[in-house]
Amino acid sequence: MDTEARAVAERFDRFAREEAPGRSEVYAAWARLVADDPELQAVFARIPARHRQPPLVFAVTRLLGLGSDDDGAAQDAAHWRDGVLARADTVVAECAQRSLQTNEPQRCAALLPALSRISGPIALLEIGASAGLCLYPDRYSYRYRAPGGVVALDPPDGVSEVVLECAVRGDRMPEVALPEIVWRAGIDLAPLDPRSRDTDAWLTGLVWPGEEGREERVRAALGIAASDPPLLVAGDGADLLADLAAQAPAGATLVVQTQGVLAHIPWAGRHALIDAARRAGRWITLDAPTLHEGWFTPVDVDGWPGGFALGLDGEVLAAADPLGAWIAVR
Repeated sequence: MDTEARAVAERFDRFAREEAPGRSEVYAAWARLVADDPELQAVFARIPARHRQPPLVFAVTRLLGLGSDDDGAAQDAAHWRDGVLARADTVVAECAQRSLQTNEPQRCAALLPALSRISGPIALLEIGASAGLCLYPDRYSYRYRAPGGVVALDPPDGVSEVVLECAVRGDRMPEVALPEIVWRAGIDLAPLDPRSRDTDAWLTGLVWPGEEGREERVRAALGIAASDPPLLVAGDGADLLADLAAQAPAGATLVVQTQGVLAHIPWAGRHALIDAARRAGRWITLDAPTLHEGWFTPVDVDGWPGGFALGLDGEVLAAADPLGAWIAVR
């Protein structure tokens, strides 16, 4: 086995063991097959390494209609394998031009406790914005549920088409309020137009089979974004941030969000982006606690309760599910 094929086998095996269980049995089965199948490994080894993450590869194959029946339901691993091998060149080419752009509006439930600490009006700018679905925290409804009660928030015009349920862990309910957002902008290497059918197909295709409610949530959020599209700019976040921030309206507090994007940037560039965000305005992030050195408050890794760290200007406010399903306020 050559080096690239071995790397494919190891990565898909890790995905099958550690990442897919509990989220998608379909993806777990497909990944196990790749880990044991030299022919599939040879195909995926042809994909550039930064474009061959299992969820990306699987989403591309589903976008191409491989591994799904006529109703769109995922087929078994053997059918999926046959389709991949039959269209190997197309799979490789399509993966090479795609990137993981998981645009999960549920993350706003984790970000809201930080946004709620910032007085409005707010100019919200996101790095790695994809289609900008996390730029609309004021347009969504929230239900923070703890054993002792529920905190419910709705936009002024009533319950949103996007209702974000978030479980509260621990004995502290987050203090939250809907922000006043007057400007929305984002930077992405390949931004997606929320009004496009291709964007709908790609973002809903990135939802793992078996994740109930997530496809509907993404599609509803796309409808909100399409009705009032944000300003989206293609390019590198650190390079473009200052110029884009200068376009924010006078009198608004600029807030830069970097949730979920720093892990995809090399170490030096990661910290350059953090520095640029701090120079531009307030900085909110949701990251693994050891991902960078941008925290001002110490993180007790040994005692960390799991999930990512929610930070405001480097202060760690809470632990949270990476996609916003739960939060534990410090």
